[in-house]
Amino acid sequence: MNKFLTLTNYYVTHRDELLAYVSSRLGNSVEAEDLVQNVFLRLLTSDKMITDITLPALVYTTTRNLIADFYRRRTHFEAYEHYLKNTDSIDESAESILSIRDITEQLERGLARVPENCREVYRLHIYGGMKVADISEYLGEGYKSVEHRLGAARKAVRQQLRGIA
Repeated sequence: MNKFLTLTNYYVTHRDELLAYVSSRLGNSVEAEDLVQNVFLRLLTSDKMITDITLPALVYTTTRNLIADFYRRRTHFEAYEHYLKNTDSIDESAESILSIRDITEQLERGLARVPENCREVYRLHIYGGMKVADISEYLGEGYKSVEHRLGAARKAVRQQLRGIA
C-alpha cells in the first residue's frame, strides 16, 4: 500500500476520533478541525516511512506537537495583545509615532506585491481582527481560498519586513 492510500484510509476511519481528542484539548471546534487537517497535510508532505503500524504513533505525535505549537502561539499573541492594550497609557513620543508609521509603510509596500484580493484578506485579518473562517463568511468565498490568499499576503509582508530588520 502506498503512503497516500494508507493516510486516506486512516483519515476516513479515525478522523472523528482524532477530532474529539483535539477538541477536548483546544475547546474550539473550528480550530480543532484546522489542526486535524494540518496533521494529515503535514504527514502527506513528510518524508518519514509511513505504514499501518507506524501511522497511529505518527498521527498522535504530530497532533500533540501541533497542539503545543497552538498554545505557544496563543501565549505569545496574548502577551503581545496585553502589551498593546497597556501602551495607551504610555506617552507617545514623536520617535515612536514615526517608527509606527515607518513599519506601517513597509507593511503596505509588502502588500503592494500581492493581488488586491490578497490585500483585502490580509487587511481584514490584521486590521479587522477577523479569523479565516470569519473572512470566508464575510466575503462569501471558500475557506481554503481565503487561507491561501492570507498566506500569500503574509509571505510578501514577511519578505518586505525582513529587509528593514
